[in-house]
Amino acid sequence: MSPRFASGSAKASLWCSNDKLAIVNPAPVTTTADGSEFVQSLARGLSVITAFDAEHSSMTLTEVAERTGFSRATARRFLLTLEQLGYVRVTGKDFALTPRVLELGYSYLSSQGLADVIAPHLNELSAEVHESASAAVLDGNDIVYIARSAARKIMQVNITIGTRFPAYATSMGRALLAGLPETDAQRILFDSHPAQLTEFTRTTPAHLTEALDTVRAQGYAFVDQELELGLRALAMPLRDARGNVIAAVNISSSNTTMDVLLPALQRCVLAIEADLATR
Repeated sequence: MSPRFASGSAKASLWCSNDKLAIVNPAPVTTTADGSEFVQSLARGLSVITAFDAEHSSMTLTEVAERTGFSRATARRFLLTLEQLGYVRVTGKDFALTPRVLELGYSYLSSQGLADVIAPHLNELSAEVHESASAAVLDGNDIVYIARSAARKIMQVNITIGTRFPAYATSMGRALLAGLPETDAQRILFDSHPAQLTEFTRTTPAHLTEALDTVRAQGYAFVDQELELGLRALAMPLRDARGNVIAAVNISSSNTTMDVLLPALQRCVLAIEADLATR
């Protein structure tokens, strides 16, 4: 039986694991200035999880403490708790996340139902153009991949569900940003502190604003080697029945021409939107 908590925030709750019950004291609740309740221990636990990324897939206790800003003792308590819950594994002195962390992301995707609708359409698109097709949503200053159909090629970019990239440097990011009110898009661009990821990356406010204006005018975004050398991507926004941009769909390629990719992408987006309208 997987661990679960009984409901209730004011009283001690019941922890159930391996058919044994034990009393668990409630986490401390902090009342913020606006009167809302904030559970600091939950926030800290999530900080430990998000400290791991592609460049820090495995870390020592000291490294986790440095990445989170916690003391070693505090970091150790959270890591050992996450280990007992199955979200972290320990090998010698190194800590790493386990695949169970994916359940947290899948819970979101399942609750939205969006990825389930998009996935078969991406498979058809990828098969048609023989290139990888993906979908992403905006999360803060980044895009997060929620669905992907990877083409079988010798050279592939390592992208999976949950992969994050800065929105300003990606085709899907620009398609999503262009769908926001202009002030919101400008704020995200400013907060992103755009960096020169390749020699082609546009980083200045003027150039990025121009790029978003182009997306709004033509209805799609094309990014040429701004995220990674040799990688070109074409993206379109995905809208709900009210016309709100809820995600973006793209095709990534190294050599296929636009006149082949764009019509296929347009058909795919229209098919997804029609599918969503019936849900």
